[in-house]
Amino acid sequence: MKYNYIRENVLHASLESSRLGLIHGTSGNISMRDAKDDVIAITPSGIPYEELRPEDIVIVDLKGTVIDGSFKPSSETPMHTAVYRSRKDIKAVVHTHSLFATVMSMSMQTLKTATVPSCIYYPIPVAPFEMPGSEELAQSVVKTLGKSLDVILLQNHGLVATGPTMETTMSCAIYTEECAQVCYYALAIPNASYIPVETAKKIQANVKSGGSA
Repeated sequence: MKYNYIRENVLHASLESSRLGLIHGTSGNISMRDAKDDVIAITPSGIPYEELRPEDIVIVDLKGTVIDGSFKPSSETPMHTAVYRSRKDIKAVVHTHSLFATVMSMSMQTLKTATVPSCIYYPIPVAPFEMPGSEELAQSVVKTLGKSLDVILLQNHGLVATGPTMETTMSCAIYTEECAQVCYYALAIPNASYIPVETAKKIQANVKSGGSA
């Protein structure tokens, strides 16, 4: 089987996302880039993750053309390929419809620094709503991620996390959803306090230099 490593990584992350409740049914989609050949493995469209085998993960080029696989790739393939074309540093993309990220995206406000782990990814802005699967959504995601952000929320549509490995990308998605959940519950607290932005930046710098959050 071609591209076994990235296919297995995508499948493992898909099953883990389902187990953690980040993805339900066939919602969300996950991909990973092969550094050598510059192709990506991406979840197929409309198939429950629990039914997938590694060979069912579709291989496409950076224009979205299927290179290997029997199934149709995710409807969000245009978004994934646009992200990879725009950022050489990104090797994995995790798009979830997770509950609290979706709820908090409706405010159209940058996610507040409510948790220490989420400070690693600050800021976490919101991309305006565009039709799922559209080129407009793909370009909105690319524009909002810019040249350096790791994760963004999608208005009424969850989150998009990125990273240099599947492990770091999954952590990004998990901690962003956790932060969104804390932010949601904090709305019930009068004058809730958040981690100061300057402190968040120090935490981020410490992690990037090899320290811990």
